[in-house]
Amino acid sequence: MFEKFANIFRIPDLRKRVLFMLAMMAVYRLGAFIPTPGVNAHALEQFFNSQSGSSLGLVNLFSGGNLRRLTVFALGIMPYITASIIFQLLTVVYEPLRKLQNEGELGRKKITQWTRYVTVGLGVVQSAAIAVALSHGSTGNKMVLDPGIGFILMTILTLTAGTTFVMWLGEQITDRGIGNGMSLLIFAGIVVGLPGGVQDLVQTAQQSKFGAFTIPALVLLVLGMVAVVAFIVFVERSERRIPVQYAKRIVGRRLMGGQSTHLPLRVNSGGVMPIIFAASVLSAPLLFANAAFVKNSDFLSRIANALQPGEPWYEFLYIVSIIFFAYFYISIVFRPDDIADNMRKYGGFIPGIRPGKKTSDFVNDILTRITLVGAIYLCVVAIIPQFLISGIHLNHLWLVGGLFERMPLWVTNGFGFNFYFGGTSLLIVVGVAMDTVNQIESQLIMRHYDGFSQKSRARGRRAW
Repeated sequence: MFEKFANIFRIPDLRKRVLFMLAMMAVYRLGAFIPTPGVNAHALEQFFNSQSGSSLGLVNLFSGGNLRRLTVFALGIMPYITASIIFQLLTVVYEPLRKLQNEGELGRKKITQWTRYVTVGLGVVQSAAIAVALSHGSTGNKMVLDPGIGFILMTILTLTAGTTFVMWLGEQITDRGIGNGMSLLIFAGIVVGLPGGVQDLVQTAQQSKFGAFTIPALVLLVLGMVAVVAFIVFVERSERRIPVQYAKRIVGRRLMGGQSTHLPLRVNSGGVMPIIFAASVLSAPLLFANAAFVKNSDFLSRIANALQPGEPWYEFLYIVSIIFFAYFYISIVFRPDDIADNMRKYGGFIPGIRPGKKTSDFVNDILTRITLVGAIYLCVVAIIPQFLISGIHLNHLWLVGGLFERMPLWVTNGFGFNFYFGGTSLLIVVGVAMDTVNQIESQLIMRHYDGFSQKSRARGRRAW
C-alpha cells in the first residue's frame, strides 16, 4: 500500500495535481480563522451553542464551521450549489437554455459564467439576511459590536467576497487538481470536525451521561458508524451490468468487433450530489428563521418551527427532496438515447433487444428502477443516523402526537451526540473520498502503475 501511495509522487503531473489540491484546501481552512469585522465572536459562539441541533447546525455543517464563527468564508459554497441547482432545473424546463447546453463546450462555459453571476447575487442576499438578523435580532446588540448600516454593508461585502473566492477555489481544484473541487471543500469542512466529535464521545464517557448504559451506548454508536460506512462503500460500488454484444464487421482489411462486454449502471449514479442538493434547498430558507420579521409573525414562526431538523415535516420534505434530486441528477448526467445511438453507430446491441428506441427504453427502465433503490439508500443513510442522534419529534404531529408521548425519550429526542456523526456527514465524507481515490487510481492505471484496489491488475514498467 505504501508503494502505491509513493507512485502518486513519482508521476510529475499527478504529484503536481495532488499538491495543488492540498494547497487550495489549506487556503480554504486558513480563511476559517479570519473573522468578519464588527462581530462579537464569544457571544456568537454562545448563541450557536444554545441553538445546537437546530436548523443552523445543518447550514454550519456545509460551511465547515465557518458560520459558527462568522468568518469571511461563512457562506461557504452554498450560494454556488443553489445557483447550480437553479440552472440545472432551467435546462430541463427552459428550451433556449437547453439548446445552449447542447452546443458543447462553448455553451457550457456560458452557463457556468451565468452561474457565477447568480452565485454573487445569492451571496449578497444571504449575507444581507445574516447582517440584518444579527443587527436587529433579539440578541443582535450582544453579537454585534456596533450595529448599523455600516456593519450591514461591511458584512455584505466581506461574506460575498468570501463566497466568490471559495467558488474560485473549487473551480481551480476541479480544473488543476484531483476530484470535484466543490465536494472536496465540503469534505474538508466536515473532516475538520473529527477531533471535536471524538472529544465529545470522550466527554460523554467521562460524565456518564446515560448512567450504566453509557459505555454500551458508545460501543453501539461506534459499531453503527462502522456498519454505516461499510454499507455506504458496498452500495457505492454496486452496479447493474447490462450485457452488450458487438457484431463483427470489416474495417479495411481487418475484422473488427465480435466481442462481448457490459454496460455498467451504478445503483447510486448521482453519488453525494442528491443529498447535497436536498440539504441546500432546505437550508436556504433557514437563514431567515431567526430574523425579526419571522419571529414577529405567528404564521411564519410556525412554518420556521415545522422546518427544523427533527420535525416530521422537515424529515418528510428531506426524503422527498432526496428522491427528486436523485432522479433529476441522473437525468442530466445519464442519457439513454445517446447510449443507444452510440451502440448502434458502432454495431453494438443488447441481446434480445432491438437497437434504437427499444434499447433506449430498456436502459431507461432499468435506470429508473435502480435509481429508486439508490434514492431509498440515500434516505436511509441520511435519516436513520439523524434519528438516533436528534430523534424525530413525532409527538409534535397534530391529532396523533399524543400517541408518541408515551414512547421513550430517545425516540423523540435522540441520544444528543455531536452533529458530526450524522448520516449526511458520513455519506459525503465516504462518497467524496471514494470518488477522489477512484480518480487517482485511474490516473495511476493510465500511466501503467498499480491502483489501490485488488481489481487493478495493470502493471507497468519499473523505472527505478
